[in-house]
Amino acid sequence: MAKLYFNYSTMNAGKSTLLLQASYNYIERGMQTYLLTANFDDRAGDVGVIGSRIGIEAKADIYDQTTDIFEIIQDRLAQGPCACVLVDEAQWLTREQVWQIARAVDDLGIPVMCYGLRVDFRGELFPGSAALLALADEMREVRTICHCGRKATMVIRTDADGRALTEGAQIEVGGNDRYVSLCRRHFREATNS
Repeated sequence: MAKLYFNYSTMNAGKSTLLLQASYNYIERGMQTYLLTANFDDRAGDVGVIGSRIGIEAKADIYDQTTDIFEIIQDRLAQGPCACVLVDEAQWLTREQVWQIARAVDDLGIPVMCYGLRVDFRGELFPGSAALLALADEMREVRTICHCGRKATMVIRTDADGRALTEGAQIEVGGNDRYVSLCRRHFREATNS
């Protein structure tokens, strides 16, 4: 039975690495996967590439906030067998797109594994993450650690001087140069919350 999975964490926990590993495992067994990522995420060098900090990558189709995810999954399945759909940066999906993914799982019988952040730099849920937390059949927290050794559950966005920002657009692509994963206590200290 197909399921909707949500693998979530903070920045730099290895979510993309896990996605690429899952895809590799399917392919190694002779099965095809369908990879999707956001159309504005170019951290791997190009849009349409899912890359990991440890140096592995794979090409992916792209989505934006207007993409009908059900339709593109249905189109991919019409092209031939596909064992699984893997979605990177799932926090950037809209609520409607998460429902489209759930429909693909239910109506097309294809498992979909989503990987993304749970909260933004202000400690607020992303719309895609909120919908996935509500609709996923199974959820898995991908753990990473704060500089103090505790589990990191929050992330801050920093300015050029390393100070935590508390205002700004919810979506801003960046890596270690802009984001730091922290435990709740150190998040509160950094943001004066």
